[in-house]
Amino acid sequence: MIRPIGLSAKTKTLCACVAAASVSTLAGATPIEGPQWDEPILVDGQLVFEEGARIPKAMTDTERRFIGEDGIMAPRGGTAPPIGPIRCASEYEPMAGIILAWEGYSSIMRQMAAHITTTGDADVYVACDSSSEANSARNAMVGAGADPDRVFTFVRSTDTVWIRDYGPRYIFEGDCRAIVDHTYNRPRPNDNSWSSWFDAQVGHAYYEHELVHGGGNFHLNGVGVAAASKLISNENGGMSDAQIIDIWRQYQNVETYLHDPFPTNVDSTQHIDMWMQITDDQEIIISDWPTASGSTQDNICDWAAGYYQGLGWTVYRTPAFTSGWTHFTYTNMVICNDLVLLPKYADISDSWDSQALATVQAAMPNRTVVQITCDDLAYSAGVMHCITMHMPAHVGGVNPTTCVRYPLAGASYEAGQTIAVNWISDDDEFNVVSVDIDLSTNGGATWTSIASGGADDGYHTFAAPNVSTSAAHVRVTARDADGNTGASQSAAFTIESDQIAGDANGDGIVNVNDILLVVSQFGCASSCSADVDGDDQVTATDILMVLANWTI
Repeated sequence: MIRPIGLSAKTKTLCACVAAASVSTLAGATPIEGPQWDEPILVDGQLVFEEGARIPKAMTDTERRFIGEDGIMAPRGGTAPPIGPIRCASEYEPMAGIILAWEGYSSIMRQMAAHITTTGDADVYVACDSSSEANSARNAMVGAGADPDRVFTFVRSTDTVWIRDYGPRYIFEGDCRAIVDHTYNRPRPNDNSWSSWFDAQVGHAYYEHELVHGGGNFHLNGVGVAAASKLISNENGGMSDAQIIDIWRQYQNVETYLHDPFPTNVDSTQHIDMWMQITDDQEIIISDWPTASGSTQDNICDWAAGYYQGLGWTVYRTPAFTSGWTHFTYTNMVICNDLVLLPKYADISDSWDSQALATVQAAMPNRTVVQITCDDLAYSAGVMHCITMHMPAHVGGVNPTTCVRYPLAGASYEAGQTIAVNWISDDDEFNVVSVDIDLSTNGGATWTSIASGGADDGYHTFAAPNVSTSAAHVRVTARDADGNTGASQSAAFTIESDQIAGDANGDGIVNVNDILLVVSQFGCASSCSADVDGDDQVTATDILMVLANWTI
């Protein structure tokens, strides 16, 4: 089970710089008072974010000046892509939980947590800056109706609430959950490093590619189709679109279509989640613009609707509006198992909320749709999807899973050569405590123990036995703290024996002595010296092999 882990909290300094803006009135809506948001300040060459500051999802003026004309680079390098079979996790499939960062907007997050942990049948994992904040966040969520057994806090600093953009993107490598990370497209250092820290707490495999990116600019289904806006091209100017798409292909096994972004005066983030939501393998909700027909954003959405219809998808349309600089969107929703958290807005006409509700209920009739007032988030250039990250459910249920990454398919080893075994593991309670490693030389018909009760550290070596086989496999069985087990095996690889075929006694010649040895061990199973065909048993096939290789 996840437990709070304490680290020293970040020191945050009060920001004195506040910007205000006015918002015009939509038809049928009451005048909107322009909200205020905060900016970080520069302290000793570093940006510092006030605790509880209203930092928008979009980059602030202070941040823009801080990064200068060159923008944000990807300094951390990255890791090699996953080796095992990859499937990127969609948001509409079974979820273990939703990840949040407790950085303001607590009224909205309390309501979200209450619904996620009850109707949504999922956990909430909450990043907090201090132990006292963790206690406060937990009490607030439980007080709003959240299931206390499903609220887990992590003490580690974040800069902002917008965890969709910097949080962990999940894939499945084999049957194990794994995290794919990127360099956050904002100069927010605690946010940028949060996913790698979180990975260490849950024990999932971790991969990092070299894209500068904000996670809200990415949507996908569960069968390898993804979408982003061409903001990603602007943020990675040294790469072509084809190179960007190939990186996502390597790390997440998706084919990505790059849509035109909205103008920044309509949506300052230019993120795809502000105007579309994929709800099934071939179903999507896309914004429509009833008060801005023919506008750039309307044309982009209409073209996208036609594009997905052309692929054979079912397309639903829900209204969207801009008022001043505020983008009121309904596609920025949160799907969690049988729950949909849908934004509604106090400062625009109720009829738009009703239209959006009817559309979403029609698109997802088997889910419960709950509307939450989100004007406060919309004023800061995001809504509920922007402050959540999804953790998919463990596919093994209560049993742990493994994915054996090495030996690779078709690898070849000589007898006595070191074979390196590499694996990852997963468990519903993040609690794999030991592993057993076995070898088969006959395609999995029988197994020989290599190691038992070893550490789940992902690495073990052993010497190749003196057998000849093209059907060798390594199996790794994981065991959790409750005694549950689960296993997977490698692809087939080859071991080449240095022994003459049919030479049962190893004297370098195949003759009657080998026949006699095979006969004396006839029926032996596992670790038999007369097992000349390497199938872990002595049978008539061993006699036939001796005869076939008889030395004249």
